[in-house]
Amino acid sequence: MLKRGVFIIAEAGVNHNGDINLAYKLIDEAKEAGADAVKFQTFKAEKVLSKYTKMADYQKKNLGKEVSQIDMVKSLELSYNDFEKLKNYSDEKDIIFLSSPFDEESVDFLDKLVPYYKIPSGEIVNYPYLKHIASKNKPIIMSAGMANLSNVEKALDTIYSVNNTVEIYLLHCTTNYPCPYDEVNLKAMLTLKDAFKLPVGYSDHTLGIEVPIAAVALGAQVIEKHFTLDKNMPGPDHKASLNPAELKSMVKAIRNIEIALGTGIKKPNKSEEEIENVVRKKLVASRDIEAGKIISEKDIAIKRSNEGLVPEFLDIIVGKKIIKEIKEDEGYTWQHFMEE
Repeated sequence: MLKRGVFIIAEAGVNHNGDINLAYKLIDEAKEAGADAVKFQTFKAEKVLSKYTKMADYQKKNLGKEVSQIDMVKSLELSYNDFEKLKNYSDEKDIIFLSSPFDEESVDFLDKLVPYYKIPSGEIVNYPYLKHIASKNKPIIMSAGMANLSNVEKALDTIYSVNNTVEIYLLHCTTNYPCPYDEVNLKAMLTLKDAFKLPVGYSDHTLGIEVPIAAVALGAQVIEKHFTLDKNMPGPDHKASLNPAELKSMVKAIRNIEIALGTGIKKPNKSEEEIENVVRKKLVASRDIEAGKIISEKDIAIKRSNEGLVPEFLDIIVGKKIIKEIKEDEGYTWQHFMEE
């Protein structure tokens, strides 16, 4: 089970550019930003890609050149030994280590390193892979980019066919780097929640921090966001990632929204009580009134006052005899009408 509140995943992905020293620095920045987890990507390029697979348009644009996708991905690969070191370093820094596996061998390797499996959007229709992860009996965070409800339903059925007690979090996602605002469709996160009755979150690929913050306000329990040490570094994902300062700002804003969402119970706060006594209007005397007079509406004004009956008692005191004199602007109290 994930922590209570919003679980923030700082997605380092492959923004280490295949250099473990950069990966260490990414862990440092994720911890400094206040994220709950830092996440990488674990794969063996030859097990994931055909040698004929072409680069996506966003990869060509962000990389500034075109090479074969397998060559690009191979250059971003870390060894299993590297990941073990990153796990140990994350433990030292007291931040949760995660990594998305892209092949079944990587699933097996990560079993001893990660507390949860993160399924990337591209694997949501890879049913043998989903069954393999389900067999590990660990909570699953699954991104649903490029998917419709039917795809999600079949993925869930596949997982449940192996393990019907596994805990699953569904992340709405638009797989475009960067994602324009008109393709975010954040309300689809609520559709996932309504359709599958599972906790939901949002994996964000927009350029700013507004959308993940809005997702939290809508009820996201998990937020995943790419970050980098420098947006100008070579690589496919740097330009669509946050820099460390932006990541820190996003985490701070999300934590503030968590606090602001509160309990949902509508009642005055303690701090409002003093203010209420100043701004709430009371029943006060419209003029000096002697004892023994029968009060009419003309004898009553409704003004801000520290003392006095609230306006809901207006009809009750109209027609009553006042037994104690009252000065103009003095608040009416029950003592003005009751014998001692």
